[in-house]
Amino acid sequence: MNLADHYSLEDIVHLTQSKTQIELSEDAKQRVEKCYNYLQNKIKTSERPIYGVNTGFGSLCNTVIKDEDLEQLQLNLLISHACGTGDYVPQHVVRLMIVLKVLSLTKGHSGVQLKTVEKLINLYNQEELPVVYEQGSLGASGDLAPLAHLALPLLGLGEVWKGESPTSASHLIDPSYHLKAKEGLALINGTQFMSAYGAYCSVIGVKLLRLANKIAALSADAFDSRIDPFLPHSHAIRNQPDQESCARDIYMYLQGSELQEQDKVHVQDPYSFRCAPQVHGASLSAIKHCMEIFTNEVNAVTDNPNVFPDEDLVLSAGNFHGQTLAIQLDHLAVALAEIANISERRTYKLISGERGLPAFLIREPGINSGFMIPQYTAASIVSQNKQLCTPASVDSIVSSNGQEDHVSMGANAATKCYRVLQNTITVLGIEMFAATQALEFRRPLKSSEELEAFVSSYRDQVSFVEQDTYLSPEIRKSASFIQEVVGA
Repeated sequence: MNLADHYSLEDIVHLTQSKTQIELSEDAKQRVEKCYNYLQNKIKTSERPIYGVNTGFGSLCNTVIKDEDLEQLQLNLLISHACGTGDYVPQHVVRLMIVLKVLSLTKGHSGVQLKTVEKLINLYNQEELPVVYEQGSLGASGDLAPLAHLALPLLGLGEVWKGESPTSASHLIDPSYHLKAKEGLALINGTQFMSAYGAYCSVIGVKLLRLANKIAALSADAFDSRIDPFLPHSHAIRNQPDQESCARDIYMYLQGSELQEQDKVHVQDPYSFRCAPQVHGASLSAIKHCMEIFTNEVNAVTDNPNVFPDEDLVLSAGNFHGQTLAIQLDHLAVALAEIANISERRTYKLISGERGLPAFLIREPGINSGFMIPQYTAASIVSQNKQLCTPASVDSIVSSNGQEDHVSMGANAATKCYRVLQNTITVLGIEMFAATQALEFRRPLKSSEELEAFVSSYRDQVSFVEQDTYLSPEIRKSASFIQEVVGA
């Protein structure tokens, strides 16, 4: 399919997950070639040095490079900046990084060869995904280290994935291809590492939030909660649309439940049930705000310098700075963590032996520990999320000999946010495990038709626990169920 000029986050994530082959439109090709031709002419005719084109980089910006060394300059830039360490970036995130880099380069303000963009597309279409590492970016001057690793295979350098194993990219060497002036800088300057994580976490985060509403409804029914907190009246006077939306979801899921038709002895429920719309709604509002910022970013030009052929300008500016993304990634991590936070509290109440449920949701508590330790596990994960939510965006370390004196640390915010997302999936999986277990102790009464169908689908993968058994595999299966539902 031809890449469009503007994408929603959902479209981009769906595109990369579907593994649809991509190609450039004629308009995109013309923009790239126009900008490249302009820049090459500018280099020949300008008497003034142009940063990153015929100068050094960072604090070496005042060092002028000879014309005959311009190609070597760009090659040296890539290999010297490929300093990534730590864990591998997941392949699905690498796919997003490639698409986002292509989208940025085809806006026609980067000065690259058309062949360079086409080679990136070939890596994507042929599943020659570069091996990229999590650590190394400061989130300013672009995501330099991870994007350098992304670009190395264009020259037959670095590594690419073959299945689940990294292998040398030497088979991709093309003797006829050389980086031209500015191309190395255009490839590694930019926010595509941060943006890829942000796009993925926010798109999956919305789906996870909606699923959390469904799981909360199931837990509420299993705990014999009242439906009153989910009626529309109270939410209408709060003036928070996303809170109303979450309450509406939960109320809808409970319609037709035999458990809701029972008389209730208690007049109130704990906050983790009663205030689920308020907490989930707050997270939904935050995620939606983050999505707006990331949508702007993935459709932007974020390398440097910026080339404006029509205005005859080459401007060295700072679009690579990731502060706006760093703040949103921190915000997104908090929103996701709160979904897990309140989920673990519902699990805690379900195992507490209240409202006619057996202690720890097992038939013979005492000889059996039942669901005692799954709640411990959820509590441990929630606590780790709180630690991961310490903001990265308020940090900065001077780099490049003082030239880059304020950085965003957005890359660290990105990888922390991804970890929080994965943790939240597991915590919701544990709640689902407990809620379905609790529901069996309410039989023969049934929940709503939709929730019963949901439980039936879950039971295809995770069984009722009759007595103590090895629970770690069951928790993993439960988390996998959550992942499948949200497409993570």
